Amino acid sequence: MSLGFTSVGKRKIAVHVALYCVNIIVLALSARVNLFQEFFFVADLFPLGLSIVTLVILTVMLALDFACKNSYTGRPQFEIGVFAVLSIFWLSFNAFSTSRWRHVPMSCPAGADAVKTWCQDVQALKAFVWIEWLIFSLTAYMTLRYTISQKSRGNKHILRMPLSRYSPFLKNDGTTDYIRNSEFLTFSESKL
Repeated sequence: MSLGFTSVGKRKIAVHVALYCVNIIVLALSARVNLFQEFFFVADLFPLGLSIVTLVILTVMLALDFACKNSYTGRPQFEIGVFAVLSIFWLSFNAFSTSRWRHVPMSCPAGADAVKTWCQDVQALKAFVWIEWLIFSLTAYMTLRYTISQKSRGNKHILRMPLSRYSPFLKNDGTTDYIRNSEFLTFSESKL
């Protein structure tokens, strides 16, 4: 087990890295599209700005997941919230930008190389912003579904530890680092 990651954690990290790579592609394409139009159109600036914000959030989440054994940013309740909010932002910004890009033809015109390259970049950007939204939505949904199924099976410790280190077989007997110790919390958990 590398870095203490479980099989669930390795899959989660793989999805985060895939999302990170798609976001870098969106960032590069939106920068190229905006450079051609000299950062004039707001519809072209939305993917650029949101991809920068997404890159920062994903970097912080991944770094804390690797650096801290009990990172709150790796817990399912945090990830579901962040990915759901980012999914809503990507959906709304993509809808606005795509409506502005509807006049860009699917088959790019022959002629000036700069215009043809810009047209191809816009077409690629159109595809990748929707792919990124789809990955965010599916990640939020699958994390929510997995968390609910594990909690309904009696694995209440899923909400007390990062998903990257979660295992259904790890039962919380009070000896793990993933619980909150306090002299004020001396009551026992209900058996429901």
